[in-house]
Amino acid sequence: MNHFLDIHKTDPAALRGMIDAARSVKDARRGKPKGARDADQPLAGHMVALIFEKPSTRTRISFDVGVRQLGGESMVLSGADMQLGHGETIADTARVLSRYVDLIMIRTFEEQTLLEMAEHATVPVINGLTNRTHPCQIMADVMTFEEHRGPIAGKKVVWTGDGNNVCASFLHAAGQFGFDFTFTGPATLDPEDEFVGLARKSGVTVQIERDPMKAVAGADLVVTDTWVSMHDSQSSRERRHNQLRPYQVNAALMAAAKPDALFMHCLPAHRDDEATSAVMDGPQSVIFDEAENRLHAQKAILRWCLGV
Repeated sequence: MNHFLDIHKTDPAALRGMIDAARSVKDARRGKPKGARDADQPLAGHMVALIFEKPSTRTRISFDVGVRQLGGESMVLSGADMQLGHGETIADTARVLSRYVDLIMIRTFEEQTLLEMAEHATVPVINGLTNRTHPCQIMADVMTFEEHRGPIAGKKVVWTGDGNNVCASFLHAAGQFGFDFTFTGPATLDPEDEFVGLARKSGVTVQIERDPMKAVAGADLVVTDTWVSMHDSQSSRERRHNQLRPYQVNAALMAAAKPDALFMHCLPAHRDDEATSAVMDGPQSVIFDEAENRLHAQKAILRWCLGV
């Protein structure tokens, strides 16, 4: 059974196959109405449960639309609908859901919730996001980079800001896709040592550089994410802004990267905090291609999980 839990837990050849499949399905849809189903309907007769403990825009819509375009049906459930892990154990929920649906995608807080769901489910489970990682986003990001600049292997990716869950999955991807990775941000927000170590063990170069201008020198891709979570207190938000302000992606920072460097942000963004509007709307930005490619990358992940 093919769970898609984290990028470093998935075979590199399978990851490459998903990226290639995502690009093929995107190409095949050119010129079709957005609501049209794909010519190939591999999910016909399949039901997918989409579970959201955390609010979502891109993940919810892209998975829902993706399932429908592939001919399947989706059931969207919130944590409140299910009382996940409260009124019933996660293990029992996984066992019961597996009797009803063909695949489970879950967007949750704790990584342990995801792992327990996968351990006890008898259908594939996809990680739609946890507090530690966000692998579906990075599959879309790799796809987007390669659409614009060719193979990502051997390139330099720079993450600026908070070493959060998206940053963690970028580190996982560095090892699996063979690109170098530099983190620039305050020491208090460094990515986890475990994730840095995994990438270095795979043979790629991983650097921590406190000076953002030095960090982006030679960068092929500059990436950032929001500085604050919707769950952060006001005092926490202020502390984070003070720490992260030197790491804003602005025109001066992008000018210090390669002339053809791309800019990415997984969205939603707090414009003119982590990145200026001039960069987000500028010629190096591919943020809306990146958002669209969540749909195509996740369709490839769905197919891989179900073997169809």
